[in-house]
This record gives sequence, structure tokens and C-alpha cells, in this order.
Amino acid sequence: MPIRLEIVTPEKAVYADDVDMVIAPATDGYVGILPHHAPLLTTLGPGEFRVKKGGVEEVLAVFGGFMDVRGDRVIVLTEAAEPAEEIDAQRAQEARDRAQQALQAGPMSAAEEAHARASLQRALVRIRVSERRRRRL
Repeated sequence: MPIRLEIVTPEKAVYADDVDMVIAPATDGYVGILPHHAPLLTTLGPGEFRVKKGGVEEVLAVFGGFMDVRGDRVIVLTEAAEPAEEIDAQRAQEARDRAQQALQAGPMSAAEEAHARASLQRALVRIRVSERRRRRL
């Protein structure tokens, strides 16, 4: 029996399908969801969101949010989610480099540092997801 997975951002529904398994980046570590999972409400951190269906694994980059598991339904509400095939690896590497340079540039306000660290983390997630896709191809 499959699990119904829906991933929604403020702009659009990114993913909706019946799947065999979900592996999500919960705030305290990765969590795997199979059919008949106990009810769960958890926050998500930035990371690789993996979906297994029929022996094939799809990977998306997610950037925080919430995951609600009830019965055989998983709903993810996230700030942003990007399927691996939509990630521009070159752009992600450039964003990583810019964020690293900003952090090494010297004194900055706490808000500027937080923004640079968040940008770095987003870029690293995109790079990891893109590299995982390349290894599968």
C-alpha cells in the first residue's frame, strides 16, 4: 500500500504522488516514513528530501518547513523545494563561493552573518542534491 505524498510551497504544489517511502531532513536528523507510520508532526531543516517509488529514488532540495504524517498521507509545507533536475549546479557553486567570501570578508552585523550562513547552507544542499542526481545518471 503506497503513501500519498504532497509537497507544497507558498507558490505552488511541487510534488503530489503515491510513493513507497519518504526520507526527510527533520530538524533532529533524517526520518524515514513507510506505509502505516505512526502519526507524526515534525519540523524540517534544509536538506535532501528523498522519495522512493517502484525502485526509483527521486531527490529534492527542501529548505525548512513542516511535515505532517497521518495514516498513509504525508503533507510537507516548506518555504522552498526544488527537484534535483531543476537545480543549476554551476549557479549553486557560485552562490556557495559568494557566501563563503562574505563570511571571510571580516566584521559584519549579526543579521548579515545569519543571511550569509543561510545562503551557504542553501547552496550546499543544492550542490549535494545535484551531485546525488549526477551519480544516479
